[in-house]
Parts: sequence; structure tokens; C-alpha cells
Amino acid sequence: MKFIVSSTGLFSHLQAISRVINSKNSLPILDCFLMELTDGTLSLTASDSETTLSTSLEVNESDGDGRFAVSSKTILEALKEIPEQPLTFLVNTENLEITVQYQNGKYSLMGQNADEYPQAPALGANAVHVTMGAPVMLAGINRSLFATADDELRPVMNGIYFDITTEDITFVASDGHKLVRNKTFVAHGDEKAAFILPKKPATLLKNLLPKEQGDVQIDFDDRNATFTLENYSMICRLIEGRYPNYNSVIPQDNPHKATIDRMTLISALRRVSVFSSQASSLIKLRLSENQIQISAQDIDFSTSAEETLTCQYTGSPMSIGFKSTFLIDILNNISAQEILFELADPSRAGVIVPVEQEEKEDLLMLLMPMMLND
Repeated sequence: MKFIVSSTGLFSHLQAISRVINSKNSLPILDCFLMELTDGTLSLTASDSETTLSTSLEVNESDGDGRFAVSSKTILEALKEIPEQPLTFLVNTENLEITVQYQNGKYSLMGQNADEYPQAPALGANAVHVTMGAPVMLAGINRSLFATADDELRPVMNGIYFDITTEDITFVASDGHKLVRNKTFVAHGDEKAAFILPKKPATLLKNLLPKEQGDVQIDFDDRNATFTLENYSMICRLIEGRYPNYNSVIPQDNPHKATIDRMTLISALRRVSVFSSQASSLIKLRLSENQIQISAQDIDFSTSAEETLTCQYTGSPMSIGFKSTFLIDILNNISAQEILFELADPSRAGVIVPVEQEEKEDLLMLLMPMMLND
């Protein structure tokens, strides 16, 4: 079997799918890429047994069809230093000896039997089908991924929950301290359905989607989901279980509302949080008429800081404590210039929403308070 392919084209495709591969795999074959040549199209696959990512590219010339597996580390390191030029692959399908010829030299390496490579699972007959624009999906994942948990006791919290209705799709993530609910009205399903996408495949999609145009086809059943992009295809195991009722934890009718410039608030939080206790990262927000006072102290080291910002606030004065790192995380994942803080009392979660929502979108973030000592 012989084929000629662009060096940079092959490297960029292999590099994109290599993120799936774990540093330690239960099966040695999973340290490899699966390469399959059929009618002038070279299909490339990488897998960690739970998530499989595939892509394909056209070869310049080919003679014969076949499939083989090759060490991902070796081929990536070898291709990294080769400038754009045609590479000629010669593969002996009997002993799997591979020769890669390029302008000034050649590589010789051994392939592995492609039949040992695990097959991706097929979806059941009850699979649900949904279509979503790549930019819409990217925005949903980008805004919610940071709020997912790492909780062995509650695995359902370790992913992004896709709540699909006939009118909209909602991306939800929560670790018990912070919650993101990002609803988009530009995509919807034909029926009510839901699934929980684990953090790793969500991160892979986050890296692939910026280069994609057009729609993403999503097909899923009770156990697995397939995401078909323009240039890539991914099938992954879903997190099984029932996601908590996220709407029930969002406080309604919050009487205390403050509007403030987002970047000004982030800068102040970063300055003041330097003086907070390292153990708790507690910062205190004191709201009074048209101003917000941000303060922090570390009793152990006798350090403290406070800063006052102007804001639009007309309610009665109140104080509330938050973990500064969580609050900064939330504000960094909102793109609006101004944000609206909605508060009920110091013991209930604070709701943070952009003053101007993106078109056909409803974004809400929630942060649980910390108890103040005074």
C-alpha cells in the first residue's frame, strides 16, 4: 500500500485528534493512531476507549487500500519538524513495516495490527437527533465548562447538562458552589430530551469548534453520543444518572439589585483578594446607595484591604460574602460590559446576569455565599 499526503495537513489533523489519547492507557493499542486508506481518503482515529475522535483528509496519490495503527508519539514527533512537502508512505500490509519518505530522507517504523483497535460503539435504535450551529455550541460549552465539578461521589455533576426542549436548548453546569444556566433559542429539538456530556469530550469540542463552520449534528441514546462536525466526528460515553433540578436552586424575586461595570469589578476583586485569607479567599461586598465596598482581611497575617466602586443600587444596605476566585471566574465567563447582581439576603445565592443579553440567549450565573464572621 502506498499513498502521498501533505506533511502539514497530516500533522495538523493528527495533532487535533491526539488530545483524546491518555498518557497511560489500559490497552497498548490506544497509544496509537488508527489510519485507514479507502479510495484516496485517509481516515485517522484516536481513542481512549470512552471517547473516539476521527477525521479524514484527501491524499494526493494512492495505490491500494488498507489499515494500520502507528505509535502516536513517534509519528507526531517525527512530523513536527518537517516543513510543508509531500510525504510518501509505503506500508507493507503483511509485516506492517512503514517507510515514510520525504525530501531529504526517510523514516522507518513498525505499525501495529489495526484489528486490535477497539471499535466505537453504535447508537441504539432509540437515538435522538439534534442539530446546532457550531458557534452556538461553542458559546454554550465555553460559558459552562468552568463550572463543572470533580466529584467522585456525584458523577452527574462532572459534565455539562444539555437540556433539550422543542423551543430551546439549555447548557447547565454546577459544582455545588457556582451554577451556569445558558439557554439558547436558536436551536431546539423535536422532542424533550437530555444528556450529560463529560468534561473531557466537552474540552475536546471546545478546541475543535473554533475552526468549524456550519452545523453540528448530535445523535445520542442512553449511553453514548455522536457529534458530527464538518471536519471531525466524535463518539463518547455519556455520564449516566439524573441531573438535579437546577431551576429550583435559582432564587426568584431578589429585591436587591446592583448594576456595575464588569471589568472595573474584576480589577478591584483581583486587587483586594490579595489580602484575603489564603484558606477561604473570602471577600465581603457591602452594598449601599449607588456604591459597593469590597473588602478582605487575613487575621493571621494582620493584612486587609478595601476599595469602593460606584454602581447603580437603590435598595437597603446589605453585606454578603463570596469566595473571590469563584466570583472572578464567573465574571470572566460573561462577555457583557455591565452585569446585574441580584441578591435576596446574605444567606441565599447571588444571581449574576449580563445587563445586555446576547441575541436569542438567556445567560444566568449563580454563586453560593460564604458566611461572614461579623
